[in-house]
Amino acid sequence: MSPMWWQTGTIYQIYPRSFQDSNGDGIGDLEGIRQRLDYLAWLGVDAIWISPVYPSPMHDFGYDVTDYCGIDPIFGSLESFDRLIEEAHQKQLKIILDFVPNHTSIEHPWFKASRRSRADPKRDWYIWRDAAPDGGPPNNWISNFGGSTWAWDAGSGQYYYHAYLAEQPDLNWRTPDVRAAMHEVLRFWLRRGVDGFRVDVIWHLMKDAAFRDNPRNPDWTTDAPEIDRLLQTYSTDQPEVHEVIAGMRLVLEEFDGQVLIGEIYLPVERLVTYYGTNLMGAHLPFNFQLLNAAWTAPHIAELIVRYEGALPQGGWPNWVLSNHDRPRIAARVGPAQARVAAMLLLTLRGTPTLYYGDELGIGHVEIAPDRIRDPWAKREPGLGVGRDPSRTPMQWDASAFAGFSTHEPWLPLTPDYEARNVAVMSKDKTSILCLIRSLLHYRRGHAPLSQGGWHLLSRESDILAYERRNGDDRIVVVLNFTADPQAWSGPLSTKARIALSTYGDRRGDFVGPAVSLRPNEGLLIEQA
Repeated sequence: MSPMWWQTGTIYQIYPRSFQDSNGDGIGDLEGIRQRLDYLAWLGVDAIWISPVYPSPMHDFGYDVTDYCGIDPIFGSLESFDRLIEEAHQKQLKIILDFVPNHTSIEHPWFKASRRSRADPKRDWYIWRDAAPDGGPPNNWISNFGGSTWAWDAGSGQYYYHAYLAEQPDLNWRTPDVRAAMHEVLRFWLRRGVDGFRVDVIWHLMKDAAFRDNPRNPDWTTDAPEIDRLLQTYSTDQPEVHEVIAGMRLVLEEFDGQVLIGEIYLPVERLVTYYGTNLMGAHLPFNFQLLNAAWTAPHIAELIVRYEGALPQGGWPNWVLSNHDRPRIAARVGPAQARVAAMLLLTLRGTPTLYYGDELGIGHVEIAPDRIRDPWAKREPGLGVGRDPSRTPMQWDASAFAGFSTHEPWLPLTPDYEARNVAVMSKDKTSILCLIRSLLHYRRGHAPLSQGGWHLLSRESDILAYERRNGDDRIVVVLNFTADPQAWSGPLSTKARIALSTYGDRRGDFVGPAVSLRPNEGLLIEQA
């Protein structure tokens, strides 16, 4: 069978507040994304995943939803969304929408009805529990942003559950009416032409029916976030969640070729269960192993081998280097190894997701205390949990505010934005931007990378090497994980030649059987 578009393509995540401001308020919007579609087509990505743009009081910047079938005026309107989809499709770009089914805003009409009375028909659309015998919370569960997951509602005399902020009450997915309502939300957007959904915290959707206490985490230390104090044994990843996901998948099956992606932070053995029975779960349970991996060749090799071995028959792999919740790859491994990481991401087997700004090598951006916007950072200061450094504005040119806006952006730019921007770096053939563009276009044009098999060649202490093969077409990737020159000998023909170097040069040079690598260099080699 021919592969699906989401198997051979590359996904590009956009945090809409930070991509392009079209109306001068310092916050990005849908019209801004539309204006930059030509850039995305030039870059060579295939699909755009847009983080939430629904109406919201913005306690958690759009992840607290008041209307699942609307667009917040900050970002535009349904009409601007429709224009974006239409023009994206004209440019052969898919649109993936963020779906936030675990919780709503406290201001959502559903929750307002639910808290009005214990007898209200929507009472069981949310999770309400009586107080413990001592009057305290029903159990020991901890919010992902610190503190108890339970908030007291004096009006109705019960606690309601919130896995995140108290302003984000969790929906009760054990209630059939909730499932039916959320399935209609999916259909609403599918009819408007979206090409798929990334489902927020999909492993949270079902909780233990008995609400048992979570066990203590013996490895927790006081310098870690409070959420890590307990193991989330009963508050997440319950067996019944797979039935819920299969229900979503069936809705997508009513349409043609849409993709279901699940956000899941679990060990790989649990992660792969989210492909579902007979692969009727998420098409792509997000594989986040590279987000926290020790950056050494042996560790990365072991991680890949373990993941490939755990995949169910027919399950399609995927890889992620950065996202809106975790530090950027350049902040973790440095600017030189960020190039190696880009080659890794775009040459592994499976669907890669590229985070906006990573193609510019944006690293850690220092956020002054008076500029912090992240509610988690405000609730647990001093622990380094702030997500603002990963959400700073895209940098387009060297003008004031980097071409992102005509107004002071909602978060600061990098100090070197006058050099680290699309306009400057697109003219420098040795820039990380041009490297990633070359990798994207090469991947699209070569079946061994977009759909071929993967075979490990070396996991030495300094070098990771592997082969991608599709029929007789073979491509070898050799990555130097160190700041020292290295040599590698492998199964290369005497006519093997370099297709791409992370340095942006050496294209067409013959190599083999021995390959010399410069510090922090990755090579993509075509076998003759």
